[in-house]
Amino acid sequence: MTDVEVEYCVPCGFRDRALDVQRAILNALETDLDRVSLVTGDHGVFRVTVDGEAVYEKSEDDYDVDGIVRQVRERL
Repeated sequence: MTDVEVEYCVPCGFRDRALDVQRAILNALETDLDRVSLVTGDHGVFRVTVDGEAVYEKSEDDYDVDGIVRQVRERL
């Protein structure tokens, strides 16, 4: 099974975005995952990792919830 982390910047107000991503991942892949956790951060971070490997970085990719879910699915 797999662990997914959504790390988000608290000062930037990315909590709602992180919750949306977490909800979408759970809706699509809940039975295939051990954990989908939120991790607080700062300095503008918004990163999604699967078993420690980044599948989405705010600085590199456009924000697309469906795209993030597809990236997570590909890592399973």
